[in-house]
Amino acid sequence: MTLDETRDLFRYSVWANARTFTAVLALPAGVADAAVVSSFPSIRATLAHLVGAEWIWLQRWLGESPSTRPPWTTGDVATLRRELDAIEAERERWVGGLTATDLTRVLAYRNLAGEPFADPLAGLIRHVVNHSSYHRGQVTTLLRQAGHPAPDTDLVIYLRQKRVRDAQ
Repeated sequence: MTLDETRDLFRYSVWANARTFTAVLALPAGVADAAVVSSFPSIRATLAHLVGAEWIWLQRWLGESPSTRPPWTTGDVATLRRELDAIEAERERWVGGLTATDLTRVLAYRNLAGEPFADPLAGLIRHVVNHSSYHRGQVTTLLRQAGHPAPDTDLVIYLRQKRVRDAQ
């Protein structure tokens, strides 16, 4: 993995998160909190997990190992969006300071239960982008099942749009 690939994966994730949140924020009142059969009890709870996980991983990359989820994960969708904006901005600053050597280092951290782990940073970056993609896919399914439009957040769509922007 290169620094350019790292930056582009995170740009993709920011783009896909924005599309997903735009769709959820447009829902009629109550839909985001309606009970669903999925990994989490609602669309909002799925997004709360996604945002909370992005925060936890960023904290680990910054040298902290949180032992609890942040309290704002119980907030409404607009609160989650604001928190994600802050996480994405802080992560962008962090990525701006990375070197190619950083991507190869092994990061020691603890999970929420306090268990120790150590993994290569590049793999953890891929994991976070993949994790968010997985849960955005769940939100897409839940939106469609509820009869609401869902955004296309496939990486290939992002790459096609990026090519067009880069050509302009």
